Amino acid sequence: MTNHMNHTFHMVNQSPWPLIGAMGAMITLTGTIKWFHQYEQTLMSIGMITMIMTTIQWWRDITREGTYQGLHTSKVTKGLRWGMILFITSEVFFFVSFFWAFFHSSLSPTNELGSMWPPTGIQVFNPLQIPLLNTAILLSSGVTITWAHHSILENNYNQGLQGLFMTVILGLYFTALQAYEYMESPFTIADSVYGATFFVATGFHGLHVIIGTTFLITCLMRHLTLHFSSNHHMGFEAAAWYWHFVDVVWLFLYISIYWWGS
Repeated sequence: MTNHMNHTFHMVNQSPWPLIGAMGAMITLTGTIKWFHQYEQTLMSIGMITMIMTTIQWWRDITREGTYQGLHTSKVTKGLRWGMILFITSEVFFFVSFFWAFFHSSLSPTNELGSMWPPTGIQVFNPLQIPLLNTAILLSSGVTITWAHHSILENNYNQGLQGLFMTVILGLYFTALQAYEYMESPFTIADSVYGATFFVATGFHGLHVIIGTTFLITCLMRHLTLHFSSNHHMGFEAAAWYWHFVDVVWLFLYISIYWWGS
């Protein structure tokens, strides 16, 4: 229920999702630590289910506000754009910390690492195999999401649908290949600083790919129900920006960790 307002801002109603989402994230993190040490996944699964259900219902509420209730005015949309820009900026610095750790160790390897990089005993991935294929997949997905964006700007429903669908498929394909790469990995996260920086950096990127793919699946469902128009598609723009950010981070990961670091 919304009250009458004489301004262009959106006064958000009380919502349980921030609190429940934070609790779900805390349970997931605690459960992950328990999984690492005790090989027991129940708590982690409960946390993940909580976060997934919260995300679905939170996105549902935002979709209602922007599409059916008309609360996302041009001024509100401008604020949402800046919010997304600042969020992506924070994500950039999040990944900068991982690159900092990697280059700190690789540019001046200590005696404990055998004074060489990769450290003694580490068998690295061939950058011209799965990593190169994944690079081609993400670059291709950047093309398809841009195609979808321009199609929506031109009110071309069919091509927008095709571009979005292909981007989702490429995102899922990337995740499947990275999971296969992890299963075939000759080293683990416990194998010196190389294993730690490799799996933390690429693992968090993989998590962002999964989140971005989920974001795009939501946009695909909204596109199917005609939520987007040429002048009202902020949800899609946010997903596209996020996906381009994921693409760029992967290029830096591939060049520095897979290619130069090997």
